[in-house]
Amino acid sequence: MTEGYDYVIVGGGSSGCVLANRLTEDPACRVLLLEAGGKDTNPFIHMPVGFAKMTAGPLTWGLTTVPQSHANNREIAYAQARVIGGGSSINAEVYTRGHPSDYDRWAREEGAPGWSFKEVQPYFLRAEGNDTLAGEWHNTDGPLGVSNLRSPQKMAKVFVQACQQYGMPYNPDFNGPEQAGTNVYQTTTRDGRRCSTAVAYLKPVRGRKNLTVLIDCQVSRIIVENGRARGVRYRQGGTEKTAHAEREVLVTSGAIGSPKLMMLSGIGPAGQLKSLGIDVVLDAPEVGLNLTDHYGIDLVYELNGPYSLDKYNKPHWMIWAGLEYLLFRSGPVTSNVVEGGAFWYADKSAPCPDLQFHFLCGAGVEAGVPSVPSGSGLTLNSYTLRPKSRGSIRLRSADPADKPLVDPNFLADPDDLKTSVEGVKISREVMHQPAFAKYVKREHFPGTQVKTQADFENYARQYGRTSYHPVGTCRMGSDDRAVVDPQLRVRGIEGLRICDSSAMPSLIGSNTNAATIMIGEKAADLIRGNR
Repeated sequence: MTEGYDYVIVGGGSSGCVLANRLTEDPACRVLLLEAGGKDTNPFIHMPVGFAKMTAGPLTWGLTTVPQSHANNREIAYAQARVIGGGSSINAEVYTRGHPSDYDRWAREEGAPGWSFKEVQPYFLRAEGNDTLAGEWHNTDGPLGVSNLRSPQKMAKVFVQACQQYGMPYNPDFNGPEQAGTNVYQTTTRDGRRCSTAVAYLKPVRGRKNLTVLIDCQVSRIIVENGRARGVRYRQGGTEKTAHAEREVLVTSGAIGSPKLMMLSGIGPAGQLKSLGIDVVLDAPEVGLNLTDHYGIDLVYELNGPYSLDKYNKPHWMIWAGLEYLLFRSGPVTSNVVEGGAFWYADKSAPCPDLQFHFLCGAGVEAGVPSVPSGSGLTLNSYTLRPKSRGSIRLRSADPADKPLVDPNFLADPDDLKTSVEGVKISREVMHQPAFAKYVKREHFPGTQVKTQADFENYARQYGRTSYHPVGTCRMGSDDRAVVDPQLRVRGIEGLRICDSSAMPSLIGSNTNAATIMIGEKAADLIRGNR
């Protein structure tokens, strides 16, 4: 069975939903969006606090890394979304864009002209519908809801005070002219509900006759004929199907899925593909290389009373919170859990912050992070913003159903370990400030036995984990080895673009979802010729 469209989009995540919306603004343009996951009907998706249920389970691909040689050979759980809306449907909803110098680096040092901050800022603004901030740095009427938390937890406010006591300034806007400092994060929510790209971009246009959205579709191959992408093969409900793209195939399957699909299609390192019995369509050695991710390290504290979100694990409090949300769309259910934030310096001479902190108003929230004996705790996570370590994505076999080999190569560069350890030390100092004194019972994890530099380094290696920000595996650049050019076109194959976080030349200094949405917005203009 063959179906014909102008554009076939592979992946209904943060960028794919944006493209589906923007390209179908032209009623003559026929678009097919294929998503491997299912509908976003799970109620936890739409309740901001539901993030706590999302870091493992059926809405993810169930990935783990290969043993990490610089992190005590651990296989680390690697949550990536498998649901319409992608990461924007399961992430912690933190809205940060990165530092302007990140995009200037792309444009001036990493071969991506057209992607400087001045040039991408209009796309951030086009997406943003902020309920509080406006002016030069913000827009109020874009499709993506961005909001202040309706009912910030008391402990998040205490965290911000503790950061100020440590020496960080209060920052009213992490996405404004200055990134450094502390505050409660703005979130991608609207009216007390998660605003994923499925909600913001896809839901309003599902009625367009020129848009077809198919879920539970596993794309197995990009069809390339005479050097041009002609469509894709996919499986839906046990049936093999083909979708033909008259103009372009647009790959938006993320930093793991996009290089996997490219290699399954014969586009990648020739030697590795041949060893798996895959016919080589294009020898592209860097497909799957340059994987970069934030390596987060957690501290967990036990409280001396029911001051955190953990108290809502008890049935009577859970019922109370549910009623408050249903009746007034307020209360703890509107919390994204990861409420408090900070950007700061491990290297005081750095031109911009090199550390980011996430303060969670609970313990044991994410997969692999311990809870506390008393049932009421807090978690403070930190990571190196611009790690130097680089990893890879490789195929395990030629079977599309097989999970890929994910190797972030965490802490391979000694500077990453050094900066990460400073983040842990600063985290501990913040939690020991006077603001927390009357609430914190003890440091539960790692505990007071971690004292020396060697102790901190061992702790970082043993307990760090992904922060869900993989990028770079189909690197954009102007050199011959770059996978895509600055227009996101795959080098050596006509009619094929990669329009997601895998195209980032390097990791930005913040959460990555807003930047991935920006890429989708800019990609739409590149495709339509509106540059």
